[in-house]
Amino acid sequence: MKKLSVFIATMALAAVGYAQVGNLQYWRPAGQDGLNVFEIPKTDTIAFDGLKVRIGGDFAMQFQALDHSNTANNLVDLGSNFNLPTANLNLDVQLYDGLRMHLRTYLSARHHNEAWIKGGYLQMDKLDFIKKDFLSGLMEITTIRVGMDEFNYGDTHFRRTDNAQAIYNPFVGNYIMDAFSTEAFGEVLIQKSGFIGLLGVTNGKLNQSVITNANVGGEEADNKPSLLLKVGYDNQLSDDLRVRLTASMYRNQGTGTGTWLYGGDRGGSRYYNVIRTLADPTTTPPTAAQGTDFDGRYNARFTQITAIQVTPFVKFKGLEFFGVYEVANGNADIAATGTAPATTEGGFTQIGAELLYRFGAKENFYLGGRYNTVSGKQREDATDDLEITRLNIGGGWFMTKNILAKVEYVDQKYNGDAWGGRFAGAKFNGVMVEAVIGF
Repeated sequence: MKKLSVFIATMALAAVGYAQVGNLQYWRPAGQDGLNVFEIPKTDTIAFDGLKVRIGGDFAMQFQALDHSNTANNLVDLGSNFNLPTANLNLDVQLYDGLRMHLRTYLSARHHNEAWIKGGYLQMDKLDFIKKDFLSGLMEITTIRVGMDEFNYGDTHFRRTDNAQAIYNPFVGNYIMDAFSTEAFGEVLIQKSGFIGLLGVTNGKLNQSVITNANVGGEEADNKPSLLLKVGYDNQLSDDLRVRLTASMYRNQGTGTGTWLYGGDRGGSRYYNVIRTLADPTTTPPTAAQGTDFDGRYNARFTQITAIQVTPFVKFKGLEFFGVYEVANGNADIAATGTAPATTEGGFTQIGAELLYRFGAKENFYLGGRYNTVSGKQREDATDDLEITRLNIGGGWFMTKNILAKVEYVDQKYNGDAWGGRFAGAKFNGVMVEAVIGF
């Protein structure tokens, strides 16, 4: 009923004398036209002629045929069947010349069965609402975004699946350390002659609260801001060659708020029920089933965090390479507890590489692979590294610009002696098929 109410209310907004439009100013197109769009260019090609409302949506449906195992041989049996489809409702409004609002609602998600707002932001590419041509020279190269939504750390978030928005992701899963969070933020982005510079700040909180009492625990322990920086270069060097390289940093000093950079996606993992254990009533006390909606990804859940992500991207004709080098270090000291001595939080390194070949008259077919590995320690004094490796091989077909069918083979392993419990010797592999609509 809630989902129906949200849909009816949104449709009513569009019906009150406002035009439903295809494209807006300074906006990433939905569908195939939005592939490989990172920061939205400062190209003003659409004239403003009044308030415009654009209603869009995303739908993703998967067929999953995965197997999994671990050393204890205590995992649930996985069959081959369809997963619960996911759906988004997107509302974009051109409020004024160079002034745009975005709002996304998850109508159906793996981790939540009710409709709820993922987040939204206000984007300013002109300041004419203050005064005609106000700081127009500066705003020709500047974009300002403020809101409660995903912030611009790294480049992987431009190619990831956002609940049902899977049309920009060439594979089914996101990266193992999935850099994505929705926090209260403000960003200033400069783009000139291919060079990119961004300065931003977030409050570091996924769940918002003004409480600062330390005994409340969790995110409410303090309200320290997080710093966000990004620099890079992105240029179409010729008709056939595009080169991009960026480096981003996110530094969080809040108490307990560093947990969210790799754990902020409340939609859940794209691989359903992997590494989930059975309950064992024969033990004393009985062992409960274990597993979360986020298994398949990894979040070190550091108290505080400093993360750096470097992402090269090269496209030559139909050949496309996207790489990731990322380090994430905990910044907090860990007090001695029981027999565990005092130590400090550890660090992790993530490496990823994608190679795709897009072909066809409109590059509406592609084949490719992705390799992704994460290794490191949760505590600095840990003896061995935790390591996860994943290989994806697959392809896709854009049936139209707004309909994508893709298939992949995935193989993920939890390597080394550092893993315990259900992750000791764990692995999963098999085939995923996904149908995606985005408009």
